Amino acid sequence: MTQKLLSLFLFTLFFSGITGKVLGQASSTLEIRQADVLEGAEGFERLIGSVRMKNQNTLIYCDSAHFFRMENKARLFGNVVIEDEVDSVKTRSAYAEYDGNTKLAKLRNKVVFTNEATTLYTEYLDYDRLGNIAYYYNDGKVVDSVNVLTSERGKYEVNLERITFQNEVVLVNPDYTLKTDYLVYLTIPKTAETKGLTNLVSKDGNKLDAQEGSFYNTQSKQFRFFDGIVETETSRIKGKELFYDELAAYYKGEKDVSVLNKERQVEIFGDVGEYWEERKYSLVHGNALVRRYFEKDTLYMTSDSLISQDNEADSAKFLLAFRAIKILNKDISGVADSLVYNYSDSSIRLFQDPVMWNNKSQISADSMIFYIVNEQLDRVYLKDNGFVITQDTLFNSNQMKGRTLNGYFEEGQISRLDIDGNGESLYFALEGDTLTQGVNKTLSATIKLRFADGVITRVTYGVKPDGRFTPFQMLDEETSKLTGYNWRIEEKPSMEDIFDWRKVEEVDLKAKNLFNLPNAKLRMPTEDEIRKSIEKRIQTTGKRSLNPKLILRENE
Repeated sequence: MTQKLLSLFLFTLFFSGITGKVLGQASSTLEIRQADVLEGAEGFERLIGSVRMKNQNTLIYCDSAHFFRMENKARLFGNVVIEDEVDSVKTRSAYAEYDGNTKLAKLRNKVVFTNEATTLYTEYLDYDRLGNIAYYYNDGKVVDSVNVLTSERGKYEVNLERITFQNEVVLVNPDYTLKTDYLVYLTIPKTAETKGLTNLVSKDGNKLDAQEGSFYNTQSKQFRFFDGIVETETSRIKGKELFYDELAAYYKGEKDVSVLNKERQVEIFGDVGEYWEERKYSLVHGNALVRRYFEKDTLYMTSDSLISQDNEADSAKFLLAFRAIKILNKDISGVADSLVYNYSDSSIRLFQDPVMWNNKSQISADSMIFYIVNEQLDRVYLKDNGFVITQDTLFNSNQMKGRTLNGYFEEGQISRLDIDGNGESLYFALEGDTLTQGVNKTLSATIKLRFADGVITRVTYGVKPDGRFTPFQMLDEETSKLTGYNWRIEEKPSMEDIFDWRKVEEVDLKAKNLFNLPNAKLRMPTEDEIRKSIEKRIQTTGKRSLNPKLILRENE
């Protein structure tokens, strides 16, 4: 049968609407299954009406087609549907080109790509049937039962159930919205992994940001951020590696962790940190550092481990610190083995050989409590073996000790000291501010001392005090010191000690955030659009110049 007779036979067959088949020379050959009309044309055949074609397991439907038999290719027009007899993938578009040799389908205009519960919408899609991979290049949207993802470019690897999104990626979930420039989404088990800058906002207004990418399980609502920050209305948590369980409201950070309690203005830093949002409970350890922010000052504290509790009950609002305690602000500095900071009354309790310094004063006891009022040191309570040393203008060490001591401060300096039980005092009598006359040493059950600029101005004793005066010429080691005297100024912490303990990496509040970028974009016109605009201008004005600059000049 000649080619001409074969074409005539096919034309007659399909014109009658009878289903027929042309036997291919190889398994990859495109087969015509049905068309209402078949017309021959130069270099191709026209299939019109209810077109059906097949390529191995691939079924093709459209309103009309141009079939290039020699090239084994087809151009498909109107209501194009491409589906597989084996898998669940189905595509729809207004136009497509299909290559039977490479199994590549190029779909254009109103493209819908469906694989079970996952649907991809775009205007420009290349579908590699051989590898079962779909590519889109100029905006696409993927929708499944949980999420909607959009991006400029993407790749859908059907066999791997993996979709890669690139450029201006937006993931919308019932619980949050995410933005990034690179995201890999697994439709099973619905996990998303990003690279580079990633920003997320939850439905409750919580913000989750990552500079180095992230990993999400959208079903379990568990997130992992790299160089990440999670910020809520009451807290901000940062870490090089940050884990967040949304259902449990639990955070865990590793490597350069910081936890900020916005209500208390307390920020904690460490190597590893955990935070429970509902309980407002945090645990930080590994060279831990606390910064308590006041309006005019900042209180610093270092330790090995920290526990912060900010429960609704006043009695359960505290900060615990363990081992290697150092504390410092403009008025006080100190060391201890452990510490409790009570948020409700701004009291600081120090335990196990604590020592504090205030200007020229050193305070020590078995345990002590400091109270801060209006951001200033207000008073101190020393329990058991309290010992106070103050230096006068000649650097003499005035000393006071007793069972319990209560000290009071004004403008950050000690102004009054009350000793109760087994009181002893030793202070140097001065002539002016240049000469030491001797030492007054007194034993009394109670002693009250008054200070001005750190210098003793008045001493009041209880009933029957026992005192003596030792002239300067007769002073020695024994007569110039009370039992238990230990000037430990070399232990006094400084800001250098704080910074050496932990170098804080501050949160960049001006860091780039994709949610702050405008959605609208200015698009430059293409060369073709410029040419058409010029031609339209010529038709309107009757001017013939095709040079845009000349046209603008002529219209001036």
